[in-house]
Amino acid sequence: MKNTAVTFKQAKEKGEKLTMLTAYDYSTAKLVDSAGINSILVGDSLGMVMLGYDDTLSVTMEDMIHHTKAVSRGAKNALVIADMPFMSYQTSVYDAVVNAGRLIKEGGAQAVKLEGGADVCEQIEAIVKCQIPVCAHLGLTPQSVNAFGGFKVQGKGKEAAQKILDDARKIEEAGAFAVVLECVPNKLAKKISESISIPTIGIGAGPDCDGQVLVYQDMLAMYSDMKPKFVKQYAQIGQQMKTAFEAYAKEVSEGLFPSEEHCFKIDDEVIEKLY
Repeated sequence: MKNTAVTFKQAKEKGEKLTMLTAYDYSTAKLVDSAGINSILVGDSLGMVMLGYDDTLSVTMEDMIHHTKAVSRGAKNALVIADMPFMSYQTSVYDAVVNAGRLIKEGGAQAVKLEGGADVCEQIEAIVKCQIPVCAHLGLTPQSVNAFGGFKVQGKGKEAAQKILDDARKIEEAGAFAVVLECVPNKLAKKISESISIPTIGIGAGPDCDGQVLVYQDMLAMYSDMKPKFVKQYAQIGQQMKTAFEAYAKEVSEGLFPSEEHCFKIDDEVIEKLY
């Protein structure tokens, strides 16, 4: 069954947990999709895990469109959500609508995600009016890393927690169909999930959200630059890849690969006629 913004809301009404993983290429998208994951997020996290940046701020619209195109070709049932990169929607409502449209029309996404609360409600409303589903993002919003002074848990104090709760209500009113809650205390995430009718997707926000999302390189131990506390490593694929690369290098250097089984044959008499 194809996952959509509508089925996301229906899942919350039924009490069914939603699953989301990142993907940035065709092959990975096919694997994630075949595993029955509800949604694939083409995150601007690609700036860090795919392009090697220190944060997400350098990611461009062209980057996002390029990777979203690849993912959308591989995903048949998962809802493909594309991140709107830094400064693609903050500058004006017009820019927000145009760039959201590009991710749908050129990238093949079925929804977009943007960071912020009350300050981006006007953009959310305008994008939704253009029939583009919007997923919001509250808590630790990576595009605000400089303002936050680093990647830190958000909403621990009363005033900060109230703001996130208020923002959640406002982005729901603006028309968002879901909201990612990143790095907020689990009791606050539970309060938010109970206070709004749209699904909450947690990442470092505890078990009471309506769904969960992880960066696939994190859960497979492929990205070693950092390991957030909220990540569970489901497999050591990074080490398995390194081991395979080392075995390949050793066999090539020792003349063991390619062996006879990897070679194509030709009749000796053909070779003998060559000059």
